Amino acid sequence: MEPVKEVAGRAIPFGRKNVDTDVIIPAHWLKTITRDGLGRGAFEALRQDPDNLFDSPEFKGSPILIAGDNFGCGSSREHAAWALLDLGITAVIAPSFSDIFSGNAFKNGILTVVLPQAAIDRLMEVAQTDPVTIDLESQTVTTPFQDRFSFEIDPFRKHCLLNGLDEVGLTLARGDAISDYENKSAGETPWLAKGVAA
Repeated sequence: MEPVKEVAGRAIPFGRKNVDTDVIIPAHWLKTITRDGLGRGAFEALRQDPDNLFDSPEFKGSPILIAGDNFGCGSSREHAAWALLDLGITAVIAPSFSDIFSGNAFKNGILTVVLPQAAIDRLMEVAQTDPVTIDLESQTVTTPFQDRFSFEIDPFRKHCLLNGLDEVGLTLARGDAISDYENKSAGETPWLAKGVAA
């Protein structure tokens, strides 16, 4: 997982409320066993409109999505986070998120930022013409117009995102402690170590 310290650039001023995971990535895309290429299916129904934001020259490849309340509701498919990443989105700003989507996003290195609706409205306005910057270290979202919005984030999630640590990375980071424990355990209970080796 790549570390997330700052996400900056154009933000897609989407703003739609109650966007479920079936809108983010339709069910027929769930047959794949790889994450690659899921960006093609992201927001597929909405992208049928030739004037959609996701494919417009202004916003194509934008790293930030500004969404409405209850983003990521619906089924618990992790493919929704994979599709956003494959589309190039590494941060989503919204007034609220589905808990399951927020967890899946975090585990895949996507920063979810919760801000009040007034801040969302302002960011939607700025995003029409100018970039937005999210600084995870200072927990702020800023614009070139001196707007500054603070957000809360769980300290554990912040640590993992800043250091690019997924569940495997967290385990590997404790490699020395795990080895020490295994060596000590082998010395204290050699009969268990023999059973494992056999």
